[in-house]
Amino acid sequence: MAASRPLQVRLSGIGGQGLILSGRMLAQACMTGGSYVAQSQSYEPTSRGGVSRSDLVVSEDNSAYPLVTHLDALVILDQSAVGISEAIIDTDTVIVVDDDLVPKPPGGALHVTRLPLIDEARRLRNPRVANVISLAALVILAELCPFEALEDAVERLTPAKFRVRNMDALRVGEKLAQRQAA
Repeated sequence: MAASRPLQVRLSGIGGQGLILSGRMLAQACMTGGSYVAQSQSYEPTSRGGVSRSDLVVSEDNSAYPLVTHLDALVILDQSAVGISEAIIDTDTVIVVDDDLVPKPPGGALHVTRLPLIDEARRLRNPRVANVISLAALVILAELCPFEALEDAVERLTPAKFRVRNMDALRVGEKLAQRQAA
């Protein structure tokens, strides 16, 4: 029996939004289920106006090519990050964008879900948890891995002093996605 096509995911925005950490959390959650994960990243500091991204290729076996060539799932947390993914998305790509910071998401007949990610993070009194909110929403909407595996990964990879904040953010993202799916 042939292995299925690898799942390809990108988390994108600007430097300082925690996207590299979110990528590590998602990679850990996927590996918990026995999948192989190749992760790559690009980071430019916010001070330089830089775009940041974390890419994952998730497969049942060692993938022959560890870099994304087509996206199955995508998060965009800043307008400046829209262009870096447009060539590798299509109508099957599950796209989650912040409805405030991404006023012009990728166009066309695409499946774009606009969510108040930054607003919800501010409601939690910490705009820096938008990455975890978006990750939770994407995992549910794109069915990337069992949500329990993501919970475990977030709990294990978050420093103790931020753990409660990130777990609260995870719950907010879960609720946003569940409302969207209903």
